Amino acid sequence: MKSIIVGTAGHIDHGKTALVKALTGIDADRLEEEKRRGITIDLGFAHMELPAPGGETLRLGFVDVPGHERFVRNMLAGVGGIDVVLLVIAADESIKPQTREHLDILQLLGVRRGIAVLTKSDTVEAETLEVVRLEVEDFLRGTFLDNPKSIVAVSSLTGAGLEDLKRAIARAVCELQPRDPTALARLPIDRVFTMKGFGTVVTGTLIAGTIGREEELKVFPGGRRVRVRGVQVHGRAADMAVAGQRTALNVAGASTNELARGMTLAPAATFAATRRADVALRLLASAPRPLKNRARVHFHSYTMETVVEISRAQLAPGQEGMARIKLPEAALLLPGDRFIIRQFSPVVTIGGGVVLDAAPVPRMTGLDEFLEVMAGGDDEAILTARVARRGAGISVAGLISETGWTRGRIEAALARELGASRVTRAGDLLVSSPALQRLQESVVIGAAEFHKGNPLVGGISREQLREQAGASAEVFDAVLDNLRREKKIEVAGELVRLPGHGVAMKDEEAESKAVIEQAFAGAGLKVPALKEVLAGLKVDKVRAQKIMTLLLREKTLVKVSDELVFHRGALEELRRQMAAYKTKSATIDVAQFKEMTGVSRKYAIPLLEYLDRERVTRRVGSSGDRVIG
Repeated sequence: MKSIIVGTAGHIDHGKTALVKALTGIDADRLEEEKRRGITIDLGFAHMELPAPGGETLRLGFVDVPGHERFVRNMLAGVGGIDVVLLVIAADESIKPQTREHLDILQLLGVRRGIAVLTKSDTVEAETLEVVRLEVEDFLRGTFLDNPKSIVAVSSLTGAGLEDLKRAIARAVCELQPRDPTALARLPIDRVFTMKGFGTVVTGTLIAGTIGREEELKVFPGGRRVRVRGVQVHGRAADMAVAGQRTALNVAGASTNELARGMTLAPAATFAATRRADVALRLLASAPRPLKNRARVHFHSYTMETVVEISRAQLAPGQEGMARIKLPEAALLLPGDRFIIRQFSPVVTIGGGVVLDAAPVPRMTGLDEFLEVMAGGDDEAILTARVARRGAGISVAGLISETGWTRGRIEAALARELGASRVTRAGDLLVSSPALQRLQESVVIGAAEFHKGNPLVGGISREQLREQAGASAEVFDAVLDNLRREKKIEVAGELVRLPGHGVAMKDEEAESKAVIEQAFAGAGLKVPALKEVLAGLKVDKVRAQKIMTLLLREKTLVKVSDELVFHRGALEELRRQMAAYKTKSATIDVAQFKEMTGVSRKYAIPLLEYLDRERVTRRVGSSGDRVIG
């Protein structure tokens, strides 16, 4: 069953609510004040089913909006999710101010299907009705309602023309592609109330996806998690609601004080709220003044209303351009979301547009080109551009959050880009192939510069090189793997070097290295002070320290403590001594160790702690005794 949302629009007292009641039998004015004053103040809702020309049943949800200029903000909370509009124009008054404003809003929101309904046709003569029809045709010329066949005259009082209107609605609905039930769900909240015996209930138009019972959803903004206890669609209990349906959810985990119109429910651990978004913006030709940079305006998207600052744009009435909006609090916005802006004061509708990117990168180069791709590119181009601007890589989950696309849609576009070698996988991250190539070149240059400045070091540490390149661990590993396969670098443990580049020593440096090694090799366990050894070398202090570091990295020398360094041969001999001692006794104390090795306590304690770390011995109790092996 195809589910579509039909909305009303038009000037006050032109018969929108009466028309909805005549079509559905439901009075959409639910507030006592509305019934007392005889005007619609807030959103009203109704529903009906219609047979389609092909025999299919169409399920229609109606959103009835107020027409008074004081309640345009309420009107905007309802029209964001509609698919088909009934632009209501009273035959006895013709086109009025809110007729024009509402039509502007509908066009800015991208509504593409609708019917102009001439209500109160019973109150005028046939000649007058024809004149009004001609006026409306001229008024609608160049708009999405520019079609004489989409103008239907009706009387909600007598019922005249209602069947023609139903057939016109059915035709318009059949021309529409239904909203995607497989997309990620989003439910902008338009009502919150408590129902006795159930608790907190929220309602809204499900603009995408599917929501079922027992699902966990996240509230935007705020991040609160709620669980769906029950689902109603058009007043009936259901296992799930699908996109294009008026939906009521009984939720657990939040009270009516914690939820409000303007919030959005979406799957948990999927999206991220934002305080900035890049948008395509159009200023109406009727806007009273140009839009200046850093202007503050009222911003409406679906049921959300807030005041935003608009930067990077200076538009004259009738102009279009790119802009950035800054929200006072984080909210859920996604690419493709339509919005309306109204002047801060006096409050009148001045323009609108579409969100291109809700995760802007600070100080991004090539921003205009990127936004042009976001505005008009296909899935592959958009995905490649989003990956390319994240030089450190982005995960599929990150792309889901940025785009609002499903994992399947992303993987389908990604498969084509991987096949064309425009995108590369690096572990769980995706990197643009040109960015990966630039990163590889940067790594090679970084290694070469390190060799030039550090001839006494066998290579640059992986972590140092990664930090210089500004790459994540996953991307950096992929870079090293590629470079190793291409034989442009070599990796030895934690060191990275260019092929054929080892330690390059001058004669006095090679001599100093031999002196250091011999000093420790000949001393056994009674090693000299490191400072004394380095002080006697022919090279300066800096080069002496680098030679020492080289010997430690080669494991020719082993640092046992901050003060003591031993030759590996001496430590290997110590291990053999300990193995021999174990044949006599399973334990050894400090005194026995000193006697066996011939060293003082200054050396004995650090050596025993070293043997503990190497698991040759294991300390027992507080006496310092060790178990060998």
